[in-house]
Amino acid sequence: MPDFSKRSYQLELLDDPGIPFEDIRLNMQELEFINSRLGGHAITMDGVLSLMGKRKNIHICEIGCGGGDNLNAIESYCKKTGIDARFTGIDIKDTCIEYAQTNTAEIRNINLICSDYRKAILNEKPDIIFSSLFCHHFSDENVKQIIEWKYTNSRLGFFINDLHRHPLAYHSIRLLSKAFSSSYLVKNDAPLSVKRGFSREDWKRIFSSVEIPGISPNIRWKWAFRWLITVSKDTIPINTRNISY
Repeated sequence: MPDFSKRSYQLELLDDPGIPFEDIRLNMQELEFINSRLGGHAITMDGVLSLMGKRKNIHICEIGCGGGDNLNAIESYCKKTGIDARFTGIDIKDTCIEYAQTNTAEIRNINLICSDYRKAILNEKPDIIFSSLFCHHFSDENVKQIIEWKYTNSRLGFFINDLHRHPLAYHSIRLLSKAFSSSYLVKNDAPLSVKRGFSREDWKRIFSSVEIPGISPNIRWKWAFRWLITVSKDTIPINTRNISY
């Protein structure tokens, strides 16, 4: 029985830089299906709308963008609601960017960058920076650095959409991927990613170590076993440190 009291740091297969493109492509396709059917895109849209407010012009950046399915979901909403949106997608894997270039071909205004997010050259600060199913690939210290980078490089704020480490989530995705997935990456990594996921206490601890005075993360649990953490720069008072949960 896995130990869910603390995060696992066992590497996922997807973290191997030598995975063939066709395997990456199938993995991206199945992740898009999972995001659509299990509410991942809805959580991402919740994060976008909570920071965007009533703005009709927005620049949104995703780090660890993978195949770009999150950006497609946001662009679809913006198009329907008359929002002028620009997008930046950053991923360290050239195979992911190659897939994303085809997958996001219908987005009119998008810039895809193959780079470590920390080394990416941004011509301007995006309004919103987010990540989805990205942070669990990293150590707590690395997640702290991700948070600080997002804060520094965004205008309005940032959000995180990631996994809740929980036995029910683990066993459910293990059985579902075993029964329905055609991707060996998904079969192996989906349950492992839950073990690498977070508890509410993990997020409290990580944010308490972040060196941003007054940062106030809004940490919300979302179905199915996700955390949505939003940080709006408008809510951070000067010269104070008041972390609320």
